[in-house]
Order: sequence, then structure tokens, then C-alpha cells
Amino acid sequence: MLKQLRIQNFKTWKDTGTIRMAPITLFFGANSSGKSSIGQFLMMLKQTVESPDRRAVFYPGGKNSAVHLGSYQEMVFGRNSQNKIKFDYHWSLPETLKIKDSVHNLNFAGDSLSFCAEVGLETKDQHTVVLEQLQYELQDKEESKLSVGMKRNFDAKSEYRVDSTNYTLKRKQGRVWYPGAPVRFYGFPDEVVAYHQNADFVQELNLRHEKLFRSLFYLGPLRTKAERLYSWTGIEPESVGYAGENAIAAILAARNRKISLGFKQKAKPFEEILALKLKEMGLIEEFKVNPISKERQEYEVKVRTKGSKDWVDLPDVGFGISQVLPVLVQCFSAPPGSIILMEQPEIHLHPHAQSALADVMIDIINSRENGSRDIQLIIETHSEHFLRRLQRRIAENKISQEQVSAYFSNISKSPAVLEPLQIDTYGNILNWPEQFFGDEMGDLIEQAKAAMRRQIETTEPSGVSE
Repeated sequence: MLKQLRIQNFKTWKDTGTIRMAPITLFFGANSSGKSSIGQFLMMLKQTVESPDRRAVFYPGGKNSAVHLGSYQEMVFGRNSQNKIKFDYHWSLPETLKIKDSVHNLNFAGDSLSFCAEVGLETKDQHTVVLEQLQYELQDKEESKLSVGMKRNFDAKSEYRVDSTNYTLKRKQGRVWYPGAPVRFYGFPDEVVAYHQNADFVQELNLRHEKLFRSLFYLGPLRTKAERLYSWTGIEPESVGYAGENAIAAILAARNRKISLGFKQKAKPFEEILALKLKEMGLIEEFKVNPISKERQEYEVKVRTKGSKDWVDLPDVGFGISQVLPVLVQCFSAPPGSIILMEQPEIHLHPHAQSALADVMIDIINSRENGSRDIQLIIETHSEHFLRRLQRRIAENKISQEQVSAYFSNISKSPAVLEPLQIDTYGNILNWPEQFFGDEMGDLIEQAKAAMRRQIETTEPSGVSE
């Protein structure tokens, strides 16, 4: 689970400042205020981790990628190629990382990792993206245990040098060697291990980093329309897809799973959980996925809406159901330790359903399947109703204030500022931004004034001509 994140010189952001990442992390702001850029940056890093090109520092994406950011000049702050993109984040590990220094007979262990890097353009050709430096720090209960990294050398024969703190790297005897360039934006090259007697652990750092981004899933704001028939060959999809196109396949693949919505709560079949949540949101009464026949690998989704006795196909009910279904499927089907990044999960839902969706998100971070699922939700939203319900649940002590982190993208300042919303133990926002969700009070006042003017106009006696 991500604990902290900071991004500098990326798109709108000169500096996001340190972002506290909680089990539910929310980003608010006007259109084109930069809040989407934070998710885009994380997805670019994921794309880079999964790219087959080990030499590419960043993979900005292509036609079928979650994000397509273009050239370095197009993604760097102010489109100033002299700027360096810097970033750092801190994440907890699902299990303790243990490192043994066999040369010095020392042992190290940590429950979290921090990583920072700096990326820029090669000064000579201004076209090649290069990694200036990277640094890992192993921490245990927030205490630093060791750090190791690589940094570019400009005045030496070696292009990069390896540095470490609280851990003494011992070079193997033999000729002088020069470490190769890092792998992508985060990886120590094989030479670091080959030329040291006690550097095997850097490969484990590479692996833990890759696991972090492979646990990140993305669902965009534009989900696919409902269909009358869905094909499924029996393969379990990795996710519902960027547009929710694999949602029904994911439901079918998870039919034998059981999910509990909290500690000591009875586990229920996956499909039953989905139907229950859709009902609580006031969208349907019942929900099921049926095979067309035993001979065909096609399925239909049937829904019974409130007040009706008839089952109908998914395309024949409100559009909002088909749009929120991938959200629920992704959240409840994701493997333990997943980080789910979503844009506007409330899209096409009426206010009551938006409020209820916040309760569903609380259920998701509390859900269990053979132990805690430890799901983290990063949500970009425009919904006041969603936030208000979370505030209410904090006041009711159904969720703690530490479990929610919310930020507002303020573009009234230049450069833009990402302001943390200060939520107290009673759910109050102590620094509510001006016109955060529009000028509701101003509209009410002007409405009252207009109504009063019209009443005066209709009650005044009309002039009498002589």
C-alpha cells in the first residue's frame, strides 16, 4: 500500500508536495486542474515496469495504453526541457524484507521501502531521456535501516556510480569495473551484483518495486456500454480492463470465491456480494449471469429492477448500472494488496447512489477473503454526495479519519497547488475551499432575492391612467 507520494515538474505540477496516501485517497478539483495527472503519472510508471524495453527510462504509452503522454517535452512542467522530473514514494511491504550481508555478518529487516528518482533529457542531444539518479531506503517502523542507489557521473570514466548508506558494498577482487546504466527508472543492472560480493539484495529491491506496480489497477471514466451477450472461454482476466470490458468475465471467473465485508462477518458468494451492493445503491433488486446453453461459451446478464417482476437484459436498464458494475467487480475481485486507481466511479449515478457508493468503498477496504484483503483506493471524483457520506461515516466512527485522505487541486494559484483537506474526527472539513462544489449558498441567496422581487412585483397595485 502506498503511504506517501510526491511528484515534481510533471505536467501541471511544479510540485505536488508530499501527498499522504490512505486506504481511501480522494482527489477533487475543476476540469483541467491537474488532478488526473497524478494518476497518469502512476500509470506511466506501471507501463514502464511492464514494458519489454529495459533501456527505456519512461514508457509514455501507445495506442492501446492506459495513458499516452507523448514526448518528454510534452509531459514536463512548463514544457521546459531543462526541467527535471523528480518523484518519490513510500510503500508498506506485505511481508518483512530481510537482507543478509554475508561479508560483514550483518542482518537488516524492514517493513517498508522508500524510492526516489530524477529524470531529465540528455544535455547533448536534448532527445534522449536519461535517469539522473535513483535511491532506495529500507525502513522498519519508519526508522531507516539502509539505503542504496545509483547516480550519474559526469566527470569520470564510469557513467554511473553506486552509493550506499549503513551498508558497505565490497567489490570483488580483479580489474576496475564500471556499472552499466540502470534498468528503466528503478532497476539496478546485473553488473552491480556481478562486481560486488554482497549486492545480491538489490535484485530483491528491483522485484519489490515491480510487485508494487503490478498490484496497481486502473479503471477509466469512460466504461463500455452493456451488451446482450458476453463471451467467456474460462480464462481469468487480470482486471476488468481500462474501460470495464472484462467485467462479466471477471464475475464468471470469481464465482467460486467468497467475500466477507468485515471482521467476523459471514463470507458470501462473489456474485451475491455484487447484487447486494447494487441493491443497497437503489439500482436493482436482483442480478444474475446465465449461460445461453451448455454448448456455447456465451452468457447473458439479467437484472430485475425495483417494483418489477420481470427479468430484463443489462442494456434495458439504466445506463448507470452498466457504468458502476465494472467499479464493483474490479474492487471486489482484485487480489489482496491491490491498489485501484479510478476516475469518476460515480459517473451516471443519481445522488442517492453516489452517496451509497461511498459506503461500498468502505466495505471494500474492510473486506476480507482468507484474511485481510488490504485494498487501497485512489479516486478522482467530482461528487459532493460521495464526500459528504464519507464525512458522515467518519462522524459516526464507521471509518477513521486516518483511513481517508482528500486533496483539492487549486488552480487559482500559479503554479497550481494541491491542498490537503483537513478532516477532523467528527468529519468536518476545517479548510473548505471557496466554491469547492460551486457556490451553493450564493445560489440559495440569489434565488431568495429573486423570489422576493417577483412577489413584490405581483402584489404592487398597477398604475391607474386618468
